[in-house]
Formats: sequence, structure tokens, C-alpha cells
Amino acid sequence: MADFAFVILDVFAQTAFRGNPLAIVPDADALTTSQMQAVARQFNLSETAFLMTPENPAHAARVRIFTPRYEMDFAGHPTVGAAVYLAEERLGPNTAPGASLVLEENIGPVRCRIGAMSGAWSYAAFESPRRAEAAGPDPAFGACAQSLGLSDDEIGFDRHRPSLFSAGAAFVYAPLRSLDALARAKPSAGFSETTKGAVGLVAYARRPQNDPFAFQMRMFAPDAGVYEDPATGSAAAGFAGVLSRFESLPEGRSRLALLQGVEMGRRSEISLELYVAQGEATGCQIGGHAVRTAWGRMAWPG
Repeated sequence: MADFAFVILDVFAQTAFRGNPLAIVPDADALTTSQMQAVARQFNLSETAFLMTPENPAHAARVRIFTPRYEMDFAGHPTVGAAVYLAEERLGPNTAPGASLVLEENIGPVRCRIGAMSGAWSYAAFESPRRAEAAGPDPAFGACAQSLGLSDDEIGFDRHRPSLFSAGAAFVYAPLRSLDALARAKPSAGFSETTKGAVGLVAYARRPQNDPFAFQMRMFAPDAGVYEDPATGSAAAGFAGVLSRFESLPEGRSRLALLQGVEMGRRSEISLELYVAQGEATGCQIGGHAVRTAWGRMAWPG
């Protein structure tokens, strides 16, 4: 393969230069694993998605996802971005909103629901491939504080305390007492030890009452080659477990909005729909918009 096409989408945003940029290589069957990793390093985005022929012809695509350093079994913004891209390419204008497609990821099949805005396919929501569950013992307050360069008394609010949850990708979740503390947080001493075995650390704080967004978040993963991620769908899926443990959730379906990337100048808006039975989140759906911002061809060296 001398060269190949690529597109860039900004995911969890309705306008360009917001949200989380995602590189997609649409026809990646001829690329080897090492070549995919090299391409992901070249783009140097939090993730790059490679679309391949699915094993099941009823599915839309096989998707492999790489950070600049390694392959991931599952990630949220590549799932949303790939679903929107495939809808743009394959679904006609007369397709009813709410149509679905299935992506084959390393974690397994991921079902996505597609939506349109202003006549164009621009929204996708995926069913979390796994229920959010505790992924290990709770991190210590002091360890989280030190890892974020904060004081111990800035960790925790209401019933929230540090936790470790996974819905396919594990994250440390550190509740911060204020939005000011969230703005000052940054990976500091002991960060790698605190996040050992996890993709990264999600710091979050409650937004003001009556704000359209319930929580504001930041996700740091320097050990994955991503100092800070503008929007993290897989972390939002794991956050369903955090909410189930520390909040009083209404029965049935409920939806809340999460804000991320503000401190980076990449405002990202993530929709989290929870399915709750007997006070526990039994599943969730993560959704957001995506907009195409660049496209072209990349030459393979040699």
C-alpha cells in the first residue's frame, strides 16, 4: 500500500475545533498491526481508528483503535466518530433517525444508534459493551491528591470518594470539591503508581445547581501518551458505576450531560443515559455529535 486515505473528525462537538479530534483510516485491511501503530504515532492524537472488513457481513465494520503507544480493546470517542463517519458514507438521506449499526471492536460487538441534525448524519450513541463495575480497591484520598498536585481536603464531596471503575476500560475516578480545584489539577508525583492498571485518571466536580451539565471532568493519561484527553466516552461509561455507587438514581432511564475539555479549550459535550433498576445502573448509553474537519491521503514511507 503506497498511500491511504484518512479523515479527521472532532467528536463530542457540533462545531469544528471543539471536542476530541479523531483520525480514521477507512480502508485499513492492508495495514499490519505495526503499521497501524506507526500511523497512530504519526497522527499523535489520543486515538486513531482503523476500519476494516467485518467478520460478520451484517456488521458495519471491524474497528481497531490505537493510542500513540498501544492498541485498545475499546474506546468511546472512536466508537462515536466511526459510527458517524460510516453513517455519512453509507446511509441515505431517507434513512429514519434511530437507525443502528454494529461495530466489531476487540472488546466485542458494539451497537450504535445514529441520529441526524440539519439533514446530515452527525450524532451517534453506543450501548456500553459492559456494565460498569468496580475494577479494584478504592484509591486513597492522599494518593489522589498528591497525583493531581492538590491538597487532601480538596478530594471528595457529598458521598463521593475516590474509586476505580471499568466498563471495558478501567479508570481511577477522583471527585474534587470545586471547579477551581479541577482547573488546577495536573499529573504530579505518584501519578503512575496511583493509576497502575488503569488507562488514566478522571478528575470530576459537580456543576452548579440548575446547570445543563451535571458534572465537569478531566481525564489524564500521560502513561498512554495522552497528557490530557478532551473527551473520553469510555470513562463516561465507567462513570455510570460511580454514579450508581455515590448518587441516588431514579428508577428507569435517566439522562444527564457531562462537560469535558474546557480547560484545554476543547469543550466537549457527552450525553450519558443510565438504565437503573433497584437503585443500581444496569447499563448505559454514551452519545455525542461529530463533525468532519479534515481529509486527505497519507503516504507510506518506502
